[in-house]
Amino acid sequence: MKVGILSWIIDDKRKTGIGNYTYELIKNLIKMDKAKNLYLIHYRNSQDEIYARAHDVVIPKVKFLNDIYTIPHITKRLGIDVWHLPAHEFTKTMPFFLNSRVKKILTIHDLIPLLFPHTYKRRTPLLWNIYLNAIKKDIDFIITNSQNSKNDCMNYLRIPEEKIKVIYLAADDKYKPIDKKEELKEKIRNKYGVDRSFILYVGTLEKRKNVQTLIKSFYKLRRKGIEHKLVMTGKPGWKYGEITSLISQLNMQKDIIFTGYVPDEDLLAFYNLTDLFVYPSIYEGFGLPPLEAMACGAPVIASNASSLPEVVGDAGITVDPHDIDGLSDRMYEILTHKEIRETWSEKSIKRAKSFSWKKTARETWKVYEEVYDE
Repeated sequence: MKVGILSWIIDDKRKTGIGNYTYELIKNLIKMDKAKNLYLIHYRNSQDEIYARAHDVVIPKVKFLNDIYTIPHITKRLGIDVWHLPAHEFTKTMPFFLNSRVKKILTIHDLIPLLFPHTYKRRTPLLWNIYLNAIKKDIDFIITNSQNSKNDCMNYLRIPEEKIKVIYLAADDKYKPIDKKEELKEKIRNKYGVDRSFILYVGTLEKRKNVQTLIKSFYKLRRKGIEHKLVMTGKPGWKYGEITSLISQLNMQKDIIFTGYVPDEDLLAFYNLTDLFVYPSIYEGFGLPPLEAMACGAPVIASNASSLPEVVGDAGITVDPHDIDGLSDRMYEILTHKEIRETWSEKSIKRAKSFSWKKTARETWKVYEEVYDE
């Protein structure tokens, strides 16, 4: 069985979300000794060892016309049996219309633009609706990262339940507790100016992530006498200006540290050093940052919305994402009681161990085999 995977997204040095998912999946499929079956299709040469171990297929990038004509040609020339598209970008789904005989598997991480159209530019929800409804009949199978996303696919796209498989993600093995905290403290102090205890948020700084609620809750927390900083890592997103305006209105510029994008090795330090990780997002297809934080032993407070309760289980505290006072109270409770903080830390580590990329890859390969044998 020859499996084609569109791997272009892993070539970005600053991988996030879908890029990390695609990379970890391929890496762990290779560990399963499936390298000879994998054909990785992307647009430019890469020195990443992942390409040296599988079949590396580089194609020219000529906008979407390339995908319409080149990918069908590649499918036929290489004899691809099963296509796995790890994301549903329009140009990457066009080959579905032109390869009627090849089996097709699509990972749908979430339907956020359809569910929360007000958090995107006007054309994004419109295009998502057109593309997904156009291709759903041509997809042999769909993978989602959570039961919540599976339910959304059934309810909003009317995809039959039997065509969808939930396969959870995991934190990378590098995310783990580290004993030598002083070295980590010096590193982030020198590089990011974080010189005291802090609360951590990781993710794109945008409205859907509910960052404004976190900032307002943090403001109330500071008024209760808590002296922690709030460290927010991630790139600016849609309507980022509203976030900075709120901080100015509350006069909290000196209390909140924006780091921008943080490489994995530094993220490991932040997860290990934080006294509390907070993730009040309104909607997530899975929500990997809370799990990464848990793997490092950080106590976690997350929203009780969408897939996040599936991720943190009973090892994290879940709150109504719109309850500013409730979030502030739970943060205060953890930060002022060391024994409570340590209890949640132990629960976090145990919970994170129940997820693994090895399991993700194994279950995904089983989907490939089932679709191929149909």
